[in-house]
Amino acid sequence: MTDELTPETPDEHEQPIKQRKNGLYPAVSDELADNMKSGWADTELRDLRPIEQAPNAARRRVALSARFPGERLVIPAGNLKTRSNDTEYDFRASTEYVYLTGDQTDDSVLVLEPRGDTHEATIYRLPRSDRDNGEFWLNGMGELWVGRRHSLTEAEALLGVPCQDVRELAEALKEAAGPVRVVRGHDAGIEAALTDKVTAERDEELRVHLSEARVVKDEFEIGELQKAVDSTVRGFEDVVKVLDKAEATSERYIEGTFFLRARVEGNDVGYGSICAAGPHATTLHWVRNNGPVRSGDLLLLDAGVETTSLYTADVTRTLPISGRYTDLQRTIYDAVYEAQEAGIAAVKPGAAFRDFHDAAQRVLAEKLVEWGLLEGPVERVLELGLQRRWTLHGTGHMLGLDVHDCAAARTESYVNGTLAPGVVLTVEPGLYFQADDLTVPEEYRGIGVRIEDDILVTEDGNRNLSAGLPRRSDEVEAWMAGLLGK
Repeated sequence: MTDELTPETPDEHEQPIKQRKNGLYPAVSDELADNMKSGWADTELRDLRPIEQAPNAARRRVALSARFPGERLVIPAGNLKTRSNDTEYDFRASTEYVYLTGDQTDDSVLVLEPRGDTHEATIYRLPRSDRDNGEFWLNGMGELWVGRRHSLTEAEALLGVPCQDVRELAEALKEAAGPVRVVRGHDAGIEAALTDKVTAERDEELRVHLSEARVVKDEFEIGELQKAVDSTVRGFEDVVKVLDKAEATSERYIEGTFFLRARVEGNDVGYGSICAAGPHATTLHWVRNNGPVRSGDLLLLDAGVETTSLYTADVTRTLPISGRYTDLQRTIYDAVYEAQEAGIAAVKPGAAFRDFHDAAQRVLAEKLVEWGLLEGPVERVLELGLQRRWTLHGTGHMLGLDVHDCAAARTESYVNGTLAPGVVLTVEPGLYFQADDLTVPEEYRGIGVRIEDDILVTEDGNRNLSAGLPRRSDEVEAWMAGLLGK
């Protein structure tokens, strides 16, 4: 990674630079500075067409405007976050900003200014690097360091929203009058500019509303989620094909293999991939992925591709590393499959959100009683929640721009709410027998099984978006054998 010079900032048009400590160039001569100002081709992009989600984002802004009439609404994309010293994490724009703009640019801010009964939207963002003051080649965030960014005119054409220089926004907000709400937690500078104009309670109302607005997905969102799932299916196929290499190395090989598919076909993984082999499968969010992969054990792979528009899949399969389940592994797997079948059947319009969880938990409780691990009757087990020693987690969650989408929604609108067409959720029951659990027979210990699919509520029931991956144990074995040419 190379070393840049950074200009001082009191006046953006001044030429003096500040050298990074231990940099190799102490200064820029006047002759070099003049030379760098000229001789560059016109690279402005013209005849740009709006991005695909622009009309959807426009409709969402209209709905938001109607909910908060007469109030200024400020929705930041967020800033880069330092990973270490002078390196940053890859930027991921805030979900609220992406939902309302389709844009993913760091430091940007959407502002809805009240105009009578409606609002006027403006996106504030950084313009192209300045060639006159040397920022484009001297600043670590300049174009020659991190790549070209769109001009304000280009951004307007792509997003369908007027764009202005974000560097002027904080001061303008300090002088703004009237009621204001801001989505907190993404841009400390913007929040500081509004510190005497906002309240935590009012800002939380805005965040909650934007979370609940995402509960029902539109056709664009459903299409993106299907793309994410389809890429995820191919990522699972990739993993099966390299299980021998994973056995020779570690779970990291599985993680890297799936990540390659995510980066080639999408933006990233939607969350840290869980590549849990053997007893690691009993750890719900095992993302260290540094353990061995052994034939005869199970691999619990919980992973999802995030599309370039930032919608993510979330799929889990528990695979026999050898290609064949042992008798006990199959018994446990088939119990989880039966529970998932019951859960998926309960997903339909008008059903309570909790119904699919209750249906799956009942099946698992029945199995645990049948195996002698719990004393019945089943109603008693469920009333006391005794099955949770081995089922541990809820059976699903909303899915969308976030893997746990709509998380800020009110309880009555989410977990105590009712399913409607357009809702997308996961159904993911599991059984987990910890390696040190002395309450179960020794042969159970260290076995963890989860099966997870992404389910769309339709007008007459549901559709399994991830049906391209087999779920039944015999189908899983046949699928693996086909991929491995056995």
